[in-house]
Amino acid sequence: MRDAPPKNRPLDASTLAWLALLAFAVCVYAFGLDGQYVPSIGDELVYTHIARLTAASNHWLPLVSELDHMRNTKPPLLFWQAMVAGDWGQHWSMAALRTPSLIYTLLVAGAVAWTVQQLTRDLRTACLAACVYLAFFCTFRFGRTYLTSAPETFWLNLPMFWLLWQRLRSTPAAPTRPLGWLTHVAFGLALGLGLAYKSFALIAPAAATLWCAQLLTERTLNWRLVVQTTLKVSLSAAVALGIFALWFVLDPDPGAVWQEFVIGENAGKMSNSQGYWRLALLGGGGSVWVQLLAYAQNAGLLAFVVIGLAWVGLRTWAKRGAKAHLSPTLLILLIWLAVWLIVFTLPSQRSARYVVPAMPALAILLALYWDRIARGWFLLSLLLCGIFVGVLGRIAWAAHDVGIGTGLELGATLFVVVAGLLLVIGGSLRPAWTRAATVAACFAVYAGFGLTTAPLNGAAGHYEAQTIARIHEARVAVPSSFNGQFERFQFLLPGNQFVPYDGEGRAAHSASENAQALNGLLATHDAVVWLQSEPAEQGPPCAPGCTVLGMRWEVKGRHKSGEINLPNLWYPQTWLFRREWLVTLAHPPSGDAQR
Repeated sequence: MRDAPPKNRPLDASTLAWLALLAFAVCVYAFGLDGQYVPSIGDELVYTHIARLTAASNHWLPLVSELDHMRNTKPPLLFWQAMVAGDWGQHWSMAALRTPSLIYTLLVAGAVAWTVQQLTRDLRTACLAACVYLAFFCTFRFGRTYLTSAPETFWLNLPMFWLLWQRLRSTPAAPTRPLGWLTHVAFGLALGLGLAYKSFALIAPAAATLWCAQLLTERTLNWRLVVQTTLKVSLSAAVALGIFALWFVLDPDPGAVWQEFVIGENAGKMSNSQGYWRLALLGGGGSVWVQLLAYAQNAGLLAFVVIGLAWVGLRTWAKRGAKAHLSPTLLILLIWLAVWLIVFTLPSQRSARYVVPAMPALAILLALYWDRIARGWFLLSLLLCGIFVGVLGRIAWAAHDVGIGTGLELGATLFVVVAGLLLVIGGSLRPAWTRAATVAACFAVYAGFGLTTAPLNGAAGHYEAQTIARIHEARVAVPSSFNGQFERFQFLLPGNQFVPYDGEGRAAHSASENAQALNGLLATHDAVVWLQSEPAEQGPPCAPGCTVLGMRWEVKGRHKSGEINLPNLWYPQTWLFRREWLVTLAHPPSGDAQR
């Protein structure tokens, strides 16, 4: 990494190819944004539920929820974003709610590309960096769904990007001056918006990273500079916490905010019934040792490439040791990664997704050291991509066999699958193609996933319009096995009241028990949404005493022990897809489902 970047390189075929791949990546991210099966975590529907009910109250605060102890789960800015994006319920769709996250993600990718462009004066490497960031599975999973990772990553990292750009302008002849007080006030505003999306606790890694990065990249250190920098970063932190504290001022029930968010949602993560040290050292997936692999885990299909980058760093340090000269840019990136990882090994509840805000730094490092990472690491990631794209192709074929999707949809999926396999083969056989083919294969996997689930976002995965018209303002029992999962029916059967019941628990019951349970639900509700419990089951177990108003296909998310095994792995139609029926009593009493 040079202090004086080279001149801009001319636009060549390789650069155009990376620009085309970046454009393809953006299309992959935008495709299926309204889908039911966009990679996410279940909490997305909890947030959607709270945002919808708060919008229905016609007030910004307090937050509203029908779920016990699931109201003040996140600061209000996340919900206000959804309320505005959904036009206060007038245009309530997952695409509308998710679009702001996608915009934030693309802005972060743009900041990554701009930083690398300033470092290298090479548009090709800049496009590579943006592609790598978008190829991370954590970005694909958390960067376009209605969650907090995309906006918090943007706002919390804005000061770090600004510091990087400021250090890049520094030269031995004209060193930059320390950042001023007004700049740190602006940093505080940006950090405050990040906290207002997620949690006040994030000020710890954000402020610590900013403080360390400024001090360790100064040309000379003295006590005066240390004190000034500490005071300036403290001012940024105070401004940020002040913005977060407005929640307590504006909310008519600040006591509930304290109990539910500060105590329940945050302080609870610092304690554990198993004992702190026992969990930290022997806690399996929650141990410190697993958390050390958080960046590789977040990278997903590029995990081996991240490990290869770490190996390059270890070898360089072993050769040069303390004599190794680290440029200010490299120091900032390493501090960025290290501080976030260290801070989030301390709580008793650990997760790789807590360090997602540091992934832009990892993307920049990967782009800068791309050609120094051994080819073998890329081959391992290529093999992983080949496995996943092949499995997706088989799932798409099996879905078509049971009647999900059209021939055109299957053809589009198989086209992407074949393209992905060709990338894997080409990258494996041609060393010059290996690195680029690895990134392209990642996007082939993501595109394959989107196309495989696309039929379930169409007619096969939705009730017909006439079915929806027959059920209006009805009390409908719906299966819900996780917090807020019943909220998905607001998009499938809008305009009704949904009462959740444990649909997954019925899978272990006998046919007679299921029939009795369904008849009980029909007797107390206007309609019931019932899930197929066995592949051979062709209808709900209430016939002939009920009427099936409609049927749709859904993907089974939870499986019984032994349900997926080696012999049936090639036949996902037996364990992955199932029918869902909307049923009513054949002869409902006085008030029917149309009231």
